[in-house]
Amino acid sequence: MDTDLASSLMVARTAQTQQSVQLAVFKKSHDMQTQLLDMLLQPAQATLPPGQGTQVDKTA
Repeated sequence: MDTDLASSLMVARTAQTQQSVQLAVFKKSHDMQTQLLDMLLQPAQATLPPGQGTQVDKTA
């Protein structure tokens, strides 16, 4: 009986540890993707200098 209880507790602890690791990896992956998007969108959010982008040059 004691070995069954000990085995059950060990399996539960292992599952808890594995779930914690998966959650940590998921969070880190999300943070890295967010940082990449911020880095890629940063130039697009920059304001244009005065006078630039007001007319379309159709000869280009």
